[in-house]
Amino acid sequence: MSRDSSATKARLLDAAFSEFAAYGIAGARVDRIAETAGANKRLIYVYFGNKEQLFDEVLQRAMTAGAESVPFDVEDLPGYAGAIFDHLVARPDLMRLRLWKLLERPSATGLEQDAFRDKAALVAEAQRRGDLDGDMAPDDLLTMVLAAAQAWFWAAEGVDPKEVSESWPQERLALHREAVVEAARRMTEPKKPWAR
Repeated sequence: MSRDSSATKARLLDAAFSEFAAYGIAGARVDRIAETAGANKRLIYVYFGNKEQLFDEVLQRAMTAGAESVPFDVEDLPGYAGAIFDHLVARPDLMRLRLWKLLERPSATGLEQDAFRDKAALVAEAQRRGDLDGDMAPDDLLTMVLAAAQAWFWAAEGVDPKEVSESWPQERLALHREAVVEAARRMTEPKKPWAR
């Protein structure tokens, strides 16, 4: 692929990310994506197939970027939860994209399933070693840690996540982050034998 076509494809993906985050799959318009990217609409079909396949590419790209920005650390799941929180504060549009995906395509993609399965296997091994609490099944524990990291963004009714990253004082964000990390610590910390 030539430099120009690579640049056009990247612009289309960036424009599509914004469009899908704002409108979902059904509400997104290929014309707007092309116009925002400064590209011919036909190129979307040439590079990606159709709007649904473009969404899949945008979602995969976002997941890959997220995994690179917030590497999984089974040795520090509370820190991992805090890092996810930070990532979402910096990129509130990711939660909107995720919400649209869950609403319009609730089943997990192969990439999502594989990534979760790999992480759950690492959690299971850490539980066997006694490094993590073993009361919950590994996939349940991982789900709870991920839920703690994302809970505020799902449950903050009446608050635009974009407003949070742009206007909230750092002290307030720090308190929310601290709560996320503490919740994850309490869930994952091995219980002392006398505390059970």
